[in-house]
Amino acid sequence: MKTTFETLLALADYCVNLMKQNEMIDFDIASRESLLESLATELAVSFATDEDIRDQAIEEVEEKMGAGNMPEDIVETEIFNHARKEIIKSFSGENIGGLYLVESLHNSAKRINSFMLNSDLIDDVFGTDDEILEFLVKKLRSFKRQQ
Repeated sequence: MKTTFETLLALADYCVNLMKQNEMIDFDIASRESLLESLATELAVSFATDEDIRDQAIEEVEEKMGAGNMPEDIVETEIFNHARKEIIKSFSGENIGGLYLVESLHNSAKRINSFMLNSDLIDDVFGTDDEILEFLVKKLRSFKRQQ
């Protein structure tokens, strides 16, 4: 399954649900959709989707070949596939639920914690930073997108 921004939304939903169920955050349910979209946008810094990698590979091929020399079926070319594989290799091939880690899980958890603490959409955050980070790292490792 190819990952897109929808996968980041699913990860945001996963994090918010777990944190809410474990009484780590409190928020107005009416703002849930906005909260998920905002968190998914924040998560885009920590994780790359297949769609992101595709776009980046196309940009790299375009730089090498020139914009006017791009074949119509660029994603079918060997140069595209090579660029895509090199990009994935730069993430050490590590992924969570089809999302490639741009930064460590610990830094991703720190980003989520900071988001929760600073978001106007979150009413309150409960627990110490260390407790929240440990919880998030553990839970992020087990994220699997429902198909």
